[in-house]
Amino acid sequence: MSEDVRDPARVVAISDGVIAIAATLLVLEIRPPADTEHLLHGLLALWPSYLAYAVTFMLVGQVWANHHVMFDHIRHADRMILFLNTVLLMDIAFLPFAASVLADAFRDGHGERTAVVMHGLVFFLAAALFNLIWWHARHHLLSNNINPAGVRAIGRRFQLALLWLGTATILGGLLPVLGVAVFAAFIAFYWLPISGELGFTGPRRTA
Repeated sequence: MSEDVRDPARVVAISDGVIAIAATLLVLEIRPPADTEHLLHGLLALWPSYLAYAVTFMLVGQVWANHHVMFDHIRHADRMILFLNTVLLMDIAFLPFAASVLADAFRDGHGERTAVVMHGLVFFLAAALFNLIWWHARHHLLSNNINPAGVRAIGRRFQLALLWLGTATILGGLLPVLGVAVFAAFIAFYWLPISGELGFTGPRRTA
């Protein structure tokens, strides 16, 4: 193996760690009510934090799942993959802050549009990086366990994510509740399997 070509298992390992930490930090942004005398009311008043936590955690879960879908088919990690994946992890590590801003905005009733747009832009950037990584990998670094149809199916799913998240972000800037609803619909759709993601037996032709 050449100096500039590396085992992608190490990329997956550090990515799993960063994603796991980001997902765990999300719950730390939910702080218990200070007034225990009216605890039930205080807990119910935290609904924006629960919403931000649930939406963000499930989106992070999708990032994790689709990251594995990609790297199941990448045979080597060159320097470009390392760079793009590092930027992706930097973006993911920002998510606990974005989720906290979203929860605070809905709880206070101010800045909801800005909060939804910022939250959406973080995931939009992640989707853009997925597309860049897959575009680079499909031209240089794919293994032989996936055929051209599978390569195109994964690429189409990643492209649709970019469009979907971009639309949700724009809608969130106009009507925050609608933006969050479109993000929620994205979660439901993107847990569906991708045709061809598990590969096939036989040699891979050039995609």
